[in-house]
Amino acid sequence: MKSYIKKYGKYIDYPLLFTYLALTVFGLIMIYSSSMAWSVNYYDDSPDRFYIQQLINLAIAYPVFLLAAIFPYKHFKKKWMMASVLAVIFTGLILVHFIGFAAGGAKSWISLGFANIQPSEVAKVGLIFYLAGVFSNKYRNGSINKLNESIIPPVIILTAVLLLVFLEPDLGSMVIIGAVGLSVMAASGVRLKPFVKLAGIVIAAAAVFIVPAMMFAKDLIFTEKRMGRIDAFFNPFSDELGFGFQIVNGYLAIGSGGLSGLGLGQSIQKLGYLPEPHTDFIMSVIAEELGVLGVFVVIGGLGFIVLRGLWIAMTTSDPLARMLAAGVASMIGIQSFVNLGGLSGIIPLTGVTLPFISYGGTSVILLSLAMGVLMNVSMFNKYEKTKK
Repeated sequence: MKSYIKKYGKYIDYPLLFTYLALTVFGLIMIYSSSMAWSVNYYDDSPDRFYIQQLINLAIAYPVFLLAAIFPYKHFKKKWMMASVLAVIFTGLILVHFIGFAAGGAKSWISLGFANIQPSEVAKVGLIFYLAGVFSNKYRNGSINKLNESIIPPVIILTAVLLLVFLEPDLGSMVIIGAVGLSVMAASGVRLKPFVKLAGIVIAAAAVFIVPAMMFAKDLIFTEKRMGRIDAFFNPFSDELGFGFQIVNGYLAIGSGGLSGLGLGQSIQKLGYLPEPHTDFIMSVIAEELGVLGVFVVIGGLGFIVLRGLWIAMTTSDPLARMLAAGVASMIGIQSFVNLGGLSGIIPLTGVTLPFISYGGTSVILLSLAMGVLMNVSMFNKYEKTKK
């Protein structure tokens, strides 16, 4: 470990590091601003309840980022590491169906007493590590394009994860996990023909499990809340005091902010009009308080991380590094799109949070883990370039 730090430590990607730190600190400030009234009115607690909790979350997340940045990333292709990652993913996703509790319409949380964890968040990041490790080994031994030997086994794992998340049912996380999984596979070097077959297998396998599940558990899946969200997506103003309440008030918040906003802490919509304004709809509060300029700053920061990750993936010479970077970049990009698309009405609301900005311990800690790995890969990439 010491030799690894000495070898790569001087190649820190400072723009990536600064953007990560800036987004998490900015998110902490906006969590405080957006959650004060919610904490007092709905939890009968002090206004800094969520601010303090997120501060604790960041106190864990930053060391996780550091450890991931200095941990030799090539361990991810070792069998013991891949087995450990899968064990953690499936243990969490299975346990949540037995001992988990519901929040936001999905039974997707497990209480540890001192904290709550969301196994689907673990699956998002863990699958990147697992798939990158598997396909890296297949790439190395020349079997990357052999469908039966190299592609079907990890697809079975991915499909099983998607099914377990679907049954929670957490459709937002399921979409993100599926898209990220395909992104890693696309970066693996699989030729177009096997990749098209792969996509067909994923869709067919998902249909085999999901269609019967939809038939036998339709009351669980097609809940009144979920169908109401779909109706609100097409016309939120048809039920502006019901299922369209969040979207309509999100629009009001965005429209009220103008170019420069009403000022930090001055949001009106966070005073009971936006449920959970510090999580899913935190960007609406940012738009109201800091205006279009504040929104552009956040989108610019997230966009920079995504583009930086894709650039690292395209310029690295190591297949494992390429897949890890592509996976992390696609996860952050897709999750950001799903969140922003939901609050702007482009896609239905899914309850997905905004990376680095929204309140959430599991989310920020695992995103920090992923960012640490991306930093690790970036340092390796810069080191390799200096050798040429």
